[in-house]
Amino acid sequence: MDIKQIKDPSFLKEMKPQELSQLAKEVRQFIIESVSHTGGHLSSNLGVVELTIALHYVFNAPEDKIFFDVGHQCYTHKILTGRAAEFSTLRKYKGISGFQKRKESVYDCFEAGHSSTSLSAALGMAVARDMNNGDYEIIPVIGDGALLSGMSFEALNQIGYEKRKMIIIFNDNKMSISGNVGALSKSFGRLRSSKGYTELKGDVKSYLRNHKYGEALIAGIHNFKDGIKNQVIDSGIFKEFNLEYYGPVDGHNINDLIRVLQTAKKEEGPCVIHIITTKGKGYKYAENDVTGKWHGVGPFNKNDGKMLSSTPKGYASGSEIVARKIEEMMITNEDIVAITPAMKQGSALEHVFAHYPERSFDCGIAEEHAMTFAAGLALGGKRPFLAIYSTFMQRAYDQLNHDICRMDLPVVLGIDRAGLVGADGETHHGVFDIGLMEPLPNMIIAQGKDAPEMRALLEYAFTQNHPFALRFARETVDMDPDENRKITSADWEYLVRNEKEDAIILSYGFDVKKIAETVKDNNLNYTVVNCRFLKPFDEKILDEVLASDAPVYIYECDMHKGGFGMNVLDYANSKGICKKIVLSGIPDKYVEQGSTMQLKEDMSLDLPAFFCRIEEDIK
Repeated sequence: MDIKQIKDPSFLKEMKPQELSQLAKEVRQFIIESVSHTGGHLSSNLGVVELTIALHYVFNAPEDKIFFDVGHQCYTHKILTGRAAEFSTLRKYKGISGFQKRKESVYDCFEAGHSSTSLSAALGMAVARDMNNGDYEIIPVIGDGALLSGMSFEALNQIGYEKRKMIIIFNDNKMSISGNVGALSKSFGRLRSSKGYTELKGDVKSYLRNHKYGEALIAGIHNFKDGIKNQVIDSGIFKEFNLEYYGPVDGHNINDLIRVLQTAKKEEGPCVIHIITTKGKGYKYAENDVTGKWHGVGPFNKNDGKMLSSTPKGYASGSEIVARKIEEMMITNEDIVAITPAMKQGSALEHVFAHYPERSFDCGIAEEHAMTFAAGLALGGKRPFLAIYSTFMQRAYDQLNHDICRMDLPVVLGIDRAGLVGADGETHHGVFDIGLMEPLPNMIIAQGKDAPEMRALLEYAFTQNHPFALRFARETVDMDPDENRKITSADWEYLVRNEKEDAIILSYGFDVKKIAETVKDNNLNYTVVNCRFLKPFDEKILDEVLASDAPVYIYECDMHKGGFGMNVLDYANSKGICKKIVLSGIPDKYVEQGSTMQLKEDMSLDLPAFFCRIEEDIK
């Protein structure tokens, strides 16, 4: 079959099981081929090929609502709904998203870039359907550890209470939340999903309800059935939430999947189908991955599994720079404890966990818990370091506010992927955290211009006793291993200072170093200030800047509203200073996917555009 010619899933209804299995092989090879060129989430998508085909075979999307949690499991869904021809644009600027996107297709009924949102959304959809007297199925697919989040448990609690009809697919790819299952439970799962068993159960119930003592007998049989079930199958927490449980089911056996899905359609209330899948199925490098390397990848050679791009010698990502420094500091400071909410590999903490297992904690996809766990450690006299992506930090805002800042606890946050992140798009850009954290009393926020400054800021963070957030971008930079820098106070620095100031530029992070280099290389009469502490301000230098006759230009690639520039304006206003201060920042919109350079150019936030604006302004 020509995968790129698929227009919608209706053709599946006419296929035989063996043809569906062959289709699964072809789709899997198409995904491997496509992602090897574009990059993307590979392992999770290879694991759900058969499941997605079975879902679209049994159900009738878009009337029936099929959606994925986390949304990066949706590639087969996109292929079956007519988007295979666009896969060369996957995660690229103006291309198709790596997640479900409502504006992209009527088949995408929900969007999930962050995890653990599907069950709450599914319940909301089910209640709305019932209030509107609708008649369609709601099928959230939850996997990749998303069921471990507190939000999922909150939703399960209400789902069990409301008893609204929905079919929850628990995609278990070795991130199980229930006990081990064996041969007896497999047999019982096959029995429960068989047509004969279901019809017999329906006939018996129908007969007994018309009998004088029928309801009492049904209750007795139900209790007897549960007694047997509890002996032969571990339905885990699902029974406690009053959810009917099916499984475990081989997630790569299309016949079994179709049978159990057809059975689940006949349930009157909520049920869970427990699917066992292999993450990375069909591609040996991804199947054998135990560290998460193949979860999300850049372009690679599909034949040998080698990545097509590599970090230049002597360079490292912000994550690696910070992780190496933390590991070094843990040697001499036994109170430092490392924490991550399921991003050990992404935050480059593998060596920290390997060398200090008793002082390293992976909390799973539970950012709220991780934040308050850090607060508890700090109250116990430890010095916690919580590595957390900017986009995920916002999920734990209440805990940062209520449990850390309010009690003024010395928790150090490594705000990873700060700023624009590229291909993951609007759900993952780390551009909101300044506006979220800046209003919180006791909070210190810093961002280094290069690797030595990042390391110095991290050292400084552990010398003071307040909540401290060190932001760093995804970008790779020169490690500068021999340069040892010290920071002893929350100060700024002049990177370029000209007596004849045509303009003063304030910025932070890796951008400010590039700005200073541009000014020097072009002999511009600009002063450049490295505002490495976004909170608190270095009032001495800021007062000098505001007292100058030169206009001030503030450059940042974070949100304009609530950002560093607006806080400088607020400071100037509080001092009664009236002077020209020009801000550059991300406008009031969600930023799409694309390379960071493309996105900056699209918003006129690239450095050439910034310097042109200054030149035109001061003529």
